Amino acid sequence: MSAPFATQLLGWKKLDSGQAVPNSADSSSTPSKALARKILDCLGVAPEVVLPDTPGNPGPKLETSVRDDLSGVLLKADPSRTWHVDHQKVISSFSQYTHLGKLKQAVLRNPILSADLGLDYLIKPDVTVGISNDRSPDTDPFLHAAVSCKWTIRSDRVQNIRHEFLQMIRHRRGRLPHLVTVTAEPMPSRLAAIARGTGEVDAVYHIAFDALQEAVAAVGSRQQKNDLAELVGQGRLRPYEELATTLVSW
Repeated sequence: MSAPFATQLLGWKKLDSGQAVPNSADSSSTPSKALARKILDCLGVAPEVVLPDTPGNPGPKLETSVRDDLSGVLLKADPSRTWHVDHQKVISSFSQYTHLGKLKQAVLRNPILSADLGLDYLIKPDVTVGISNDRSPDTDPFLHAAVSCKWTIRSDRVQNIRHEFLQMIRHRRGRLPHLVTVTAEPMPSRLAAIARGTGEVDAVYHIAFDALQEAVAAVGSRQQKNDLAELVGQGRLRPYEELATTLVSW
């Protein structure tokens, strides 16, 4: 299984040296390049062919692709709900976090509060999924899910995800939204860096899940195979296609 937009984003790019490498690989890591190359092979992408429409920096395109895909899939899967799927919408627009908008005004009026609290709680997740309350149509929609889209996983990106989701856990007034990450990272050891933890992230959804499994089985080290088996076995790493199904079932 792979996301419907996976082969539109995954492909080859050329480095300044002229070498072609997979655009999901860490170009300084031999294992990363080997796994990413095998993933492309499993997806049927021609080797070392740099297509003009394959983004060299797919991160922003991943965000809008997830938004567009969920917008259509959720409406089709459950038309009885009024879905609101947005890109980088501030969480104070949703019912569990509307109080943060009022807090912002208080902070801006008070220099002491501004210094102590800052504004890092006014988070704009890459993709938000809201649901309107049909019984109270004038109220703000409920934040059903927050999706952090990270094309690849690096240590700084892991910390950013954890920080934002911890802020959302602490500041909510009401049920917690589904807090997830969507990625194309090819290395299980790096996926483990975000998928493991103490509950800041509910699950990590991979846009080329089956190809990843095939790649790790074919060219992954024993540790990479163990890491992947752990993440999949514990339900921490899942196919992207399961994200919409999970949201509809809640």
